Amino acid sequence: MQTVKHLVITGRVQGVGYRHFMSRTAHELRVTGWVRNRHDGSVEAVISGTPEAVHALIERARRGPQSAMVADFRVSEGHGSFERFDMLPTE
Repeated sequence: MQTVKHLVITGRVQGVGYRHFMSRTAHELRVTGWVRNRHDGSVEAVISGTPEAVHALIERARRGPQSAMVADFRVSEGHGSFERFDMLPTE
């Protein structure tokens, strides 16, 4: 059973390696989906995997890499099916 979640993370999350952190962690946990910076300064991601793996990624993403400062972390239901985890261009 796959769970898909949509994440929007704000704070000091751009220019601190947040997308690379998400990508490494997703690969480690075998989670698929994507992550990208947004023009408003936030980071957006859609993640898909087992409920346990998605939960683990969400918990790590709430903290982010050491240099990040997460101010707000929103999780909602997501949609899609993914073969890998990608870093997408800024939108």
